[in-house]
Amino acid sequence: MHTVVVEADLVREQPDLIKAVYQGFCDAKRAMVKQYVKGMTFNNMQTMIPWLTGLIGKNRDLMGEDWWPYGVNANRAAIDAVLRYHHEQGLTKRRFAVEDIFVPSLLDT
Repeated sequence: MHTVVVEADLVREQPDLIKAVYQGFCDAKRAMVKQYVKGMTFNNMQTMIPWLTGLIGKNRDLMGEDWWPYGVNANRAAIDAVLRYHHEQGLTKRRFAVEDIFVPSLLDT
């Protein structure tokens, strides 16, 4: 759904930064999912969105437990399709591979 970009110079200066940023987003997502699931017991009344519990249940039934997966592996097919579209539509001069656009430390995510 979204992409987070970190400048190459910063990555070279602080190579552990990428994994830390990725882990921070994963932790925040995990905390929010936990809050939603806990809220389902109480009909998610803290959100003031009617029928949210039912909507979450329907989303899980339709799209699985993780309807917005994070990481390269979970999104490889979609990323590859976007890279192909970019090349086919002339937005890039060559056909990039997933490995060309992510730092190596994120390829196993």
